[in-house]
Amino acid sequence: MSKSDIKTREDIYHLVSQFYAKVRKDEVLGPFFNTTIKDWDTHLEHLTTFWESSLFLKTRYYGNPLEAHVKVDAAHNHSIKNEHFGLWLNLWYQTIDELFEGDYAENAKRRARKMGTFLYLKIFEARNT
Repeated sequence: MSKSDIKTREDIYHLVSQFYAKVRKDEVLGPFFNTTIKDWDTHLEHLTTFWESSLFLKTRYYGNPLEAHVKVDAAHNHSIKNEHFGLWLNLWYQTIDELFEGDYAENAKRRARKMGTFLYLKIFEARNT
């Protein structure tokens, strides 16, 4: 069975929903997300808008992912490590590969890798300020 590429907001919502279902069940990542996010429906819509903006460049995302992740790290006693971003990225890749293939799918992987690196470096930087 051939898969299609990520083409619509609905595709992104499906990807984000499936991905975070895995994250929520993950022994290592789940506690960070499940103790932080109180309204998953709203959060999934917010993340869908973020990825729609990132991939399709046609919507405007209002939010500050860096600030949010620095706060989560502080709330968890500065325990977020590079390994957490690696686990997150592996689940992201796995979910994309299960659902989609094509240029946008590959771009979603590249953007996630860059974003994870940037967020981790900025979280580490914020610990020293």
